[in-house]
Order: sequence, then C-alpha cells, then structure tokens
Amino acid sequence: MTDHKIYIAGEFVKTNQKLVVTNPYDNSVVGVSYIAGNEELEKAIKAALSIKNEMRDLPSYKKYKILMDIAAEIKSKKEELALILSKEAGKPLKYAAGEIDRAIQVFIIAAEESKRLPKEYFSIDWTPAGEGKEGLIKHFPIGLIAGIAPFNFPLNLAVHKIAPAIASGNPIILKPARSTPLSVLELAKIIDKTDLPKGAFSVLPMDREAGNQLVTDDRIHMLSFTGSPAVGWKMKSNAGKKKITLELGGNAGVIVSDQSDIDLAVKKCLVGAFAYSGQVCIHVQRIFVQENIFDTFIDSFIKEVKKLKFGAPDDITTDISVMIDEENSVRVENWVNEAVHDGAKILHGGVRKGTYFEPTIITNTKQEMKVCSLEVFGPVVTIEKYSEFKNAIENLNNSEYGLQAGVFTNSINEMNHAFGEIEVGGVIVNDVPTFRVDHMPYGGVKNSGFGREGVKYSIFEMMEPKLMIKNTDY
Repeated sequence: MTDHKIYIAGEFVKTNQKLVVTNPYDNSVVGVSYIAGNEELEKAIKAALSIKNEMRDLPSYKKYKILMDIAAEIKSKKEELALILSKEAGKPLKYAAGEIDRAIQVFIIAAEESKRLPKEYFSIDWTPAGEGKEGLIKHFPIGLIAGIAPFNFPLNLAVHKIAPAIASGNPIILKPARSTPLSVLELAKIIDKTDLPKGAFSVLPMDREAGNQLVTDDRIHMLSFTGSPAVGWKMKSNAGKKKITLELGGNAGVIVSDQSDIDLAVKKCLVGAFAYSGQVCIHVQRIFVQENIFDTFIDSFIKEVKKLKFGAPDDITTDISVMIDEENSVRVENWVNEAVHDGAKILHGGVRKGTYFEPTIITNTKQEMKVCSLEVFGPVVTIEKYSEFKNAIENLNNSEYGLQAGVFTNSINEMNHAFGEIEVGGVIVNDVPTFRVDHMPYGGVKNSGFGREGVKYSIFEMMEPKLMIKNTDY
C-alpha cells in the first residue's frame, strides 16, 4: 500500500484526513493519499499569488525546457504510471497506456505553443484619426487558475489544464477526482524536479468546503472544470467574475449512411461505444443507421461486441472491465431496465455483475428514455434506423447536448450537410465522436459546455488581450 502525499506549492505533505484509493475491479487498496481543507488551499493560493509575476515573466525558452523535461520524464515512467492509472480507475491497461502517451503529447504541444503565444500587430490608419499610429495586441496571463479534473481520464484531462497553464505563464491549483488522484500526484513528483517556480503548481484532493472555495474565491482568476453538466453550470453561477471554461460531456450521436464503408463504421463504433466501459464524455451513445443497411450493420456490430474480452484492468489483453463504482453500474442497469419496461429491446447485454455492466445494445427506443436523452456514461448504445439523411440529423440534434458527432459517409454532399447542420462543437467524418487528438479545439454547445480546450485553445482561454496604441513618428 503506497503513500501519496498531496502537493502544496513545492512541498509534499500529509493531512489528518486519509484518502484510501481502491481498485473498482476487486476493491483492493491501490494507495493512500490525503484530503486537503481550507488551510491547505489557503497555503496553495498564497504561494501561487506570490509567484504570479515570476510566472508571467518566465521566458519562452525556460517554459519550453520545463514542459519538455516533464514530457521526457513521463515517457521514462510510462509503464509505472499506466499501471497506477489502470488500477485506480479500473481502466484496461491498453487504454491506460494510451492515456499516458497522450499526456506526453500534451506537454510537447504545450512546449511548442509556449514559443508562439498570441499577439497581433495591426495598422490604425484606416481612418484619418489613426494616421501616424500603430497597434499591438499582446496577450497576458490571466492569473491564478483552478483546474478540476474528473475520474475517467485522471491524468490526461488534468494535463489539459496544467500544461497550457504553464505555457501561458499562469500558476494553477489542480483538484483531482477523489476516486482517482494517484496518477496526477505521481505527475507532481515529476514536475517538482523541474525548474518550474515553486508555488506555480499544487495538487489537492479536497473536502467539499475547500472545493467550493475554489469556485467562489475572488483571488482565483479562472476556473477550468471538466465534469457533469449539473455541477458545471452550478459552478458557473457561483463563480462570480472569474473566467470559466466548462467541458461537460454529452450523449454523442453517430450517423451511418448507406454511402459509407460499413465494416469501418462497425469497427470504429465498437471502440467508440465500449472503450473504458463507455465512461467517456464523447463515447458513442446513439447510432442512427440508414434503413437499407440497418440489418447488416446490426448483425456485424453484435458479432464484434461478442468478441470483447472482459477481465482485470491491469491485464493487457482486457478489452472491457468494470465501471468506476457499483453506484454507477446500478444506475446504468436501472436506466436500461426502465427503457425495456417502456418498450425498448435489448439486442445484446443488459446484465450487471457488481461493478461490471455488460456491453449493451438497445433498439426500439424513444427520445424521452434516459438512455437516449441523458448522458448514460456507461457501456450502452442505442441503434435506430432512418430513411432520409436530413431526418438522421434531426434525430441527432434532438438532444440537450452538443459536444461531438460522427458521420460515416463517402458522399461529399452528406459531409457538407452534416457539417453545416449538426449542432455540436465538432463533426468527425468517417470516424466516431470519441476521436480526439490533443491539439485540436475541443468543446461543445448547448448543455455540453462553455469555451474550448485543446492546448492552443486552452492557452487563449487562459490569457487576456491588452492593446497598446503608439505613434509611428520617430
């Protein structure tokens, strides 16, 4: 049983309240950490504010070196970090290793972006009043950032807040999910060995009171939150004047046209629907298949789902393992049972065993069912047929969410129509909405969020433009 101290402004400390982290697969203890309260948060805030100007003035070459050093050290510890992440999150090791690779890429991308922070020169003499003047817009760090990361990508989604903060010259306090804090505390050990000014980074699993302070404290200039819509929008209403970015998930839809490669669509939807038991905010939840190919798609999809191997998360051959806890597994079971009671038909799965819920395929659903209208965040996918492409788009848009969507088609007209009409932050053609690379803009509309992540776009969110107008006369 390993001990993971929390990280406060360059110091690893214990508190009086232990946090025991268990593996949801077998309930074994993965490690022990500690809960921070207002006293620990206050220390982190004061330390961060004390070096705010130092972070602002940190030259690009130093930020570049810090970020690249972090990436190199994560790479050297990849297997160790992947195993910790796999056990604390119940994530199959193959996906945990992929998450570590992505975290490495985020730091490398942030290092590159630190050398080209946003600025703009423009002429002022478009009108007579501007003659003899020129303008410069330079972006400055916004100040202390609070980052709140979820359990499902405990390292990479934290890194999507940490790396841009460093690149843009902002101190950051990171609150990990209490169920999965260990991988990011291991990251703190790596960051602590770099030349990043002490106080620029803290990692604090928190009690509720301290967590609320992250949202309401006026000394914190920005809040970056990834999590549920109910929590995120409430935070926004309580955040006062601070800037806020929300990444809130959704019930992502996929359209499979009869103009598509069906085998490709089946292969991609399999991973999109069931990777990490569907506990991905852009996991494939709703599939709309053209009626001429519906039966073919269903038969192939079920055949491939039956090949998925259930097992321990730290087994490299495991395709699907448990959910994060039994409470969520029971919730998914209840939603599926409610749908069946209201007329839906289970084509595969539907059985729960403790924290494991079988990969489940449902059809004959109605929009008002929770498995359609809400974010199931579990290994459940609904599949329905459509006749006209425009109707598929209407069905996909019939949602309070709008994060990403997938469209499988080889028709240019359908691609263009989908891009113009689907109400989401990103349309992924011939792939699933689960697709994400870490330098692309990422975020949604409607109930799916506010603002954008993706390293460069996070940097934009974390900086404020300032204008200087000066005379060109010498």
